[in-house]
Amino acid sequence: MTSPDREERREGTAPVAVISGGAGGLGRALAAALLARGWRVAVIDRDVSALVPASGLSLYTCDLTEPEALSRTCARVLADHGRADLVIYNAGITQIGPFAELDAATHRKVFEVNYFAAMAMAGHFLQALRDTGGTHLAISSVAGFTPLLNRCAYAASKHALEGAFKSLRSEERAYGVRVQIAAPSFVATNIGRPERETSGIARPGSAADGMDYMTPEAAAAEILRGLARGRPMIPVGRVARLAWWVNRLSPSLFQRLMERSVSGQPDP
Repeated sequence: MTSPDREERREGTAPVAVISGGAGGLGRALAAALLARGWRVAVIDRDVSALVPASGLSLYTCDLTEPEALSRTCARVLADHGRADLVIYNAGITQIGPFAELDAATHRKVFEVNYFAAMAMAGHFLQALRDTGGTHLAISSVAGFTPLLNRCAYAASKHALEGAFKSLRSEERAYGVRVQIAAPSFVATNIGRPERETSGIARPGSAADGMDYMTPEAAAAEILRGLARGRPMIPVGRVARLAWWVNRLSPSLFQRLMERSVSGQPDP
């Protein structure tokens, strides 16, 4: 990860991080940690009213699924800050329920937020990150590299996100740009806020069937450590690390363990 001190000496200004979904629990924790390290942070979210602009922190209201609004917002960020050194694709939603009850509109909505909006945003910041030799950081999930019962749309969107950014990594290496992926397990970002639409769409981090929950601050610290070390894939949390290794060694064993764990829980 770019060193703020080195950037200040070289450019006379602090490096800039852009965080989508930055008003949520994990986004706010990442923003706070980066600000403490001397970064300037631009937060993009549908509702930033709970945040207060501060030194080094700028806020942008945008529905990422609206192409024109996203284009204008990304242009504003670059005009305001003059550069981008790190773009974190953190915005996302979850969807809980069996595939038999999943309608096409809901399936597409999950992909619009979790996949298409992130890739469109990456396109808007592609040249800016090439100019600085910066980093794309996609926030995936354990469901991005494993199956997850009753989350077909969510798991599919995160698998797509990982596949796209892993492929982008090969394209951007020639420009000195890093592409990294963080895959948290269970982060307590919306515990106590289990509101779920009839379609099954819910806030990320609100499901009650998780285990070994991490605080957003602990997850952010682990993500930034992996980022600084240049790790292409960053499983975040003990559950994520265990899932990563078990799934690599024996996908069938992981599937059985996952099914037993999830099906043995009350409705999430």
